[in-house]
Amino acid sequence: MIREMRPDDFDDVIRMNNDNIPAVSFIDRAELHQDVRLAKHALVVTDAANIGHAANTGDAPIRGFCTTFASGITEDLGTNYAWFTARYPRFVYLDRVVIDDGFRSRGLGELLYSEVERRIRDEAVTDLFVCEVNLQPRNEGSLRFHARLGFEQVGEQESKPGLVVAMLAKRLT
Repeated sequence: MIREMRPDDFDDVIRMNNDNIPAVSFIDRAELHQDVRLAKHALVVTDAANIGHAANTGDAPIRGFCTTFASGITEDLGTNYAWFTARYPRFVYLDRVVIDDGFRSRGLGELLYSEVERRIRDEAVTDLFVCEVNLQPRNEGSLRFHARLGFEQVGEQESKPGLVVAMLAKRLT
């Protein structure tokens, strides 16, 4: 099940996120709160194995999350968002996506991406879905995952000293 992220999810989201550094950058409660406030999408995926009352009420344990931002935000969202802003007039930028350790390779990441893509298509504001993946340190699994989903590298940049990322884009047709 995929649902909107709620404040009572924040502890789990922060733990998942910070357990996955350097694949994603550190986040604290204040930054997560701001991200959710500015987000186009702030979604969680819950444990599909928990069918029944918990799943129906939205209380099933979360196993992953993602946040996206639409183009046009004037607040500083970092160098990667700025890179896309300088090159594309309209896009939806996937800022963070994490699947909890022990629940990877079960299709949960693909479910989150599919839901974001469905929402982008339904909103019909843009057809460009963008993100970045680490090249240094290399995140081989994420690079393969994004290639399998149809993302193509449109550039690269050093977003922090020692951190080089592949800038990826996918046209949703």
